[in-house]
Amino acid sequence: MLAVCVAAGIALPFDLPLLHWAEQQHTPWWDRCFLFFAAAGYGWGVVPASVLLVLWLAWRRCWQEAGFAALALAGSGLLNMALKRIFSRARPDVWPSIAPEPTWSFPSGHAMGSMALAAVLVLLVWPTRMRWPVIAAMLIFVPMVGASRVYLGVHYPSDILAGWAAALAWVIGSYWLISGRSR
Repeated sequence: MLAVCVAAGIALPFDLPLLHWAEQQHTPWWDRCFLFFAAAGYGWGVVPASVLLVLWLAWRRCWQEAGFAALALAGSGLLNMALKRIFSRARPDVWPSIAPEPTWSFPSGHAMGSMALAAVLVLLVWPTRMRWPVIAAMLIFVPMVGASRVYLGVHYPSDILAGWAAALAWVIGSYWLISGRSR
């Protein structure tokens, strides 16, 4: 539904009101907080964590898990780049961002990357007692990364929702493909 509206150029009714609300919340403390989560949601967190996770699983000779994580995480990133080119949605320009971005807006790469990593981690630790601490951490991390993109004015809320949905679909499909074929 989000993709159909964006492709048709239909403004989603919640995008601008939420952006305007986020603009009114700016304080130096929130700026630092959301800049941290924006950095953790991509280049300084999600990307290195994803690479390290795949390498760690391979080092432990957990080949199926490493293959799943590699397919889910790298595939999510490639899917995001393809979708951004397909939709070519301009970023919001409601106010000058303190962290401007040069690429297309839809779907959010930070939202996709953080959700993909979270879903992969949850699926990998599900049979263990680590499931609840990982779920708790991801229930904080993923929404904060998504909120950071709206707070910084570089994404519409619909970009975030689309990123989360696309990541979940991709990770679940990857999991089914890798683990479903072995059974």
